[in-house]
Amino acid sequence: MISRIDLRGDAFPQDGIDRDLLPRAELDVEAALEKVRPICDDVHHRGTAALIEYAERFDGVTIDRVRVPAEAIERALEELDPAVRAALEESVRRARLVHRAQRRTDHTVTVVPGGTVTERWVPVRRVGLYVPGGRSVYPSSVVMNVVPAQEAGVGSMAVASPPQADFDGLPHPTILAACALLGVDEVYAAGGAQAIAMFAYGTDECRPADLVTGPGNIWVAAAKRLLKGRIGIDAEAGPTEIAILADDTADPAHVAADLISQAEHDPLAASVLVTDSEELATAVEKELAVQVAATRHVEDRIVPALSGRQSGIVLVDGLDEGLAVVDAYAAEHLEIQTADASAVAARVRNAGAIFVGPYSPVSLGDYAAGSNHVLPTGGCACHSSGLSVQSFLRGIHVVDYSREALAEVAGHVVTLAEAEDLPAHGAAVKARFDGKVPQSK
Repeated sequence: MISRIDLRGDAFPQDGIDRDLLPRAELDVEAALEKVRPICDDVHHRGTAALIEYAERFDGVTIDRVRVPAEAIERALEELDPAVRAALEESVRRARLVHRAQRRTDHTVTVVPGGTVTERWVPVRRVGLYVPGGRSVYPSSVVMNVVPAQEAGVGSMAVASPPQADFDGLPHPTILAACALLGVDEVYAAGGAQAIAMFAYGTDECRPADLVTGPGNIWVAAAKRLLKGRIGIDAEAGPTEIAILADDTADPAHVAADLISQAEHDPLAASVLVTDSEELATAVEKELAVQVAATRHVEDRIVPALSGRQSGIVLVDGLDEGLAVVDAYAAEHLEIQTADASAVAARVRNAGAIFVGPYSPVSLGDYAAGSNHVLPTGGCACHSSGLSVQSFLRGIHVVDYSREALAEVAGHVVTLAEAEDLPAHGAAVKARFDGKVPQSK
């Protein structure tokens, strides 16, 4: 069901891990660009009319408006299963605790007497928050998008989620209920690339946004790449992935369950085990056979995901080699199931989120750890972070120099301007001192 890659002995590259050696889904965003380009252009020029047509074409629903009526949002919360509401409320509570602590404060540095630079943190004016809806319903993604935006102080936010044929062309009612619970009353029944274009260009129903965040399929990723610059983006999120670094102390039943938990998202989901224990690898393979047979979504998601080229068991000689592999892989979710897991986790450099020990499964982070589950995928964790309050803030440097403070450094400014052959830059300083250059200290 799941393949093996043996990197023990001479097979382990001594000059660094080539990422192409490791399991990874093929995701051709560039090819998808040409398919989403006409869709985005159409939304740009025809707005709501285009969105209505794409709802029928891609989602199989007939709608006459894209914005969800306020009463439908309120009704969804009223009708929400009390147990689901309680779980969402706890998820929100924990997420607020974590994200509120991420708030930044303005900081002023006195460079010289009379010369200061202040870094001021300003929230994005308006954001579009994308919540997927297709094979599964993700009210947790509403929480993960909305809470950090609110804690950052964003004043205007809108949620988009695909229309559902089973719910009269509205997004799934649990999505709507989560929006109501968080006080978001601007929700749109729009999915895929067309939703990203709606946020980028605006329509008669939806004002354009400055930033769009949230996970999605390849069409969402392609639209983000296409429209980046017109609108800010968080990341081009691809299929979900889990890597587990484990040794012979790990419970194979736990490891198998966690690999399956990610595989049930999507046929392209990646489940990777990195271990120095062949005995554990064999035990996990046996557990997979047993546990997969007892779960749902087997043929359409789990088996294709586990048997695909994006999943596998990587055998290494020891923990150092295992850490090199997981750092090269740069997983969206990384579990550490080893002896002294906290110390091992502290050595990891590249991961979207790290889950330490046997009682911190990825599914905890998906819903109720307090962390954010909108994370970098496809190896992007080596340079990018997950969604946070910082994602919705902009740092602005405020420079405030007195005449005396400028005079002190004017000579250096003029010298550097002339070294770069930009004499007008120097002249702009000299003009403040009757065309003369004060002597720099």
